[in-house]
Amino acid sequence: MSVLRSGFPHRPAHSLTTLAGVLLAVLSLLLGLPGTAGATATRRAPEPRHPGQDWAGSQIARHEGTAAGTAPPASSLASVEGVDVSSHNGSVAWSTLWNSGVRFAYVKATESTSYTNPSFAQQYNGSYNTGMIRGAYHFATPDTSSGAAQATYFVNHGGGWSRDGKTLPGALDMEYNPYGSTCYGLSAAGLVNWMKDWFATYKARTGRDAVIYTSTSWWKQCTGNSAAFGAVNPLWIPRYGSSVGELPAGWGFHTIWQYTSSGATVGDHNRFNGALDRLKALANG
Repeated sequence: MSVLRSGFPHRPAHSLTTLAGVLLAVLSLLLGLPGTAGATATRRAPEPRHPGQDWAGSQIARHEGTAAGTAPPASSLASVEGVDVSSHNGSVAWSTLWNSGVRFAYVKATESTSYTNPSFAQQYNGSYNTGMIRGAYHFATPDTSSGAAQATYFVNHGGGWSRDGKTLPGALDMEYNPYGSTCYGLSAAGLVNWMKDWFATYKARTGRDAVIYTSTSWWKQCTGNSAAFGAVNPLWIPRYGSSVGELPAGWGFHTIWQYTSSGATVGDHNRFNGALDRLKALANG
């Protein structure tokens, strides 16, 4: 004799399976809707469409201008002349630059986790073989993948470091987004955390604190003028004109100044803020 019990009625097993399937389908639909937590966690921007057109300062010149007709005065303080190059420069005449007084170079190695500079070997090794101190940099796209993923890709594709006296620590290029939203669709806190992730990964892989390339205007707009990096990461600042100008929060001085985008032979020219022995000290860590 069967006994009826109070509470929920018994449901056949096939009914429970059907109900579970319906609930799972509804949950999947919700996670696919714009603005939901699941979509935020997985959505990424497409990989860069024209990485060969993105280099240190390409977007600075576009958004902030080039101050045509101005040039920095000869410095009364110790400084070292340098350049930065990417694939748009092609094969670089390093001996010409050396003879003009250039003693260091930064070379674009990577962008996101999909692009490597096809001219990297000629530029990175060519500057080294001419006698220059050289380093590599990564053009950041924080909306395509994590900071850790991009730092790992950079180190694996030319952005490493060795204590040979002629290799500078890697540099992270943070500037206006060439593909959309100025700040890559991230909040100030989101961008700061992305950079922390990149820098921590780079240091774990190389033992060095990387250089950061950024402009004061972009930094204020996109990080809320964060002071989180000034005590650790050397500042490479672009400003095309007669002076460095205002620095981002956290930095009391700059390490490298990109002072023009139209210099001799390659366009982008820089000054290291110190004598050659201090540049060598930066290379040696």
